[in-house]
Amino acid sequence: MNTKHITDREERKEAKRAARKKAAPKAKRASGVARGSMKKKVKKMAKGQRKR
Repeated sequence: MNTKHITDREERKEAKRAARKKAAPKAKRASGVARGSMKKKVKKMAKGQRKR
């Protein structure tokens, strides 16, 4: 939602909340998708190498 035209902070918050309430619920994340701390970590890299 674009709220750049609203200058008053409280008014903008109310507009955003209303839009969130009206929006369709988001789909659940697929079971095979790792998120955040569950992702594979990069162990140790030589200096100057790309990490991923």
